[in-house]
Amino acid sequence: MSTRIQVRGRNVAREAYRIETDAGAAFVPECLMASGLRAGGRPSHQDAYEWIAAHRAALARAVERLARGDAPRPPYDILTLIEVR
Repeated sequence: MSTRIQVRGRNVAREAYRIETDAGAAFVPECLMASGLRAGGRPSHQDAYEWIAAHRAALARAVERLARGDAPRPPYDILTLIEVR
């Protein structure tokens, strides 16, 4: 399994970041990244990109599972699959 992840930007309406992996593309909700932030806060772009980089292996596994039709393990079960490759 490859842990290659590219961040394709933020979707304001979904309050999520779009990522692409070898298995497909998905939205990662900002609430996953919000630990340590004040209530109602959202991560800065820098914080989000750093969080995604630090969790790339788990995110890649979650997208791979979603692409196969399986449910990822919590807390990654809240990712939304956009497309399968």
